[in-house]
Amino acid sequence: MTDRGQVRRENQDQFLIATLHKLLRVHQASLPADDITPLISDSRGYLFLVADGVGGRPDGQAASGTAVRSIAHYVTHLTDLYRRLDPDKESAFLTELEASVRKTHEILRVESEKEYAGKGGATTLTMVAVLWPRAYLVQVGDSRCYRLREDKLELMSKDQTVAQALVDSGAISQTEARRSPLSGVLASALGGSEASPQTRTVEIRWGDVMLLCTDGLTKHVTDAEIEAELREIRSAEESCRRLLHLALERGGTDNVTVVISRLKNRSA
Repeated sequence: MTDRGQVRRENQDQFLIATLHKLLRVHQASLPADDITPLISDSRGYLFLVADGVGGRPDGQAASGTAVRSIAHYVTHLTDLYRRLDPDKESAFLTELEASVRKTHEILRVESEKEYAGKGGATTLTMVAVLWPRAYLVQVGDSRCYRLREDKLELMSKDQTVAQALVDSGAISQTEARRSPLSGVLASALGGSEASPQTRTVEIRWGDVMLLCTDGLTKHVTDAEIEAELREIRSAEESCRRLLHLALERGGTDNVTVVISRLKNRSA
């Protein structure tokens, strides 16, 4: 779910939830259409994206939209690559995912140079591709990915902000970073002057719950509150709505986007 919040005039957040399939598109045939049209395979994987247009720059909404469309285009060509790989070569799939993000950055930079002399739209991007038994995470910016496993919430991503960089260098504490105005200043963004995708591969299990969100949620809702909600989850839709409404009730100072996926064993 996504909402423009209580303050912003427009919603510059974007999200995508998709399944990955093999498809045969028939153009002509002698057989009746009903015999051959439903030639789409069962889901081969899942794709989740959130993108947050950077405030203070023109065309943030267009930038986040371009990022989602571009990544979706590249990922459709990667599923078969994953299935052809030997287990010891699966790192190549993550490398290709990262490459698709870098290509998207280049597209945004070209558009920025044409329209705004290099100061055009920029966006965060957090992407998870789920291909059993692994999840592949690629992140740029400060939109987050969490995982709840056995009632314990873990932050899978790492904010790419100036404040977090100061924490990493030992200059300030994590508590000071949360209070710092630099917590909202990105050190990395697609379409910005610097884009440094972070990647991670994790094993997944039945029962895992994953949540992707923009910082419009985490500005107002704590990790402890997210954990409490996901522990009691009845449906992804209901939990998305409750978390979004909580952020809005506390001011909704930014666009808010929440994506939740639940890994349920259908055969169980």
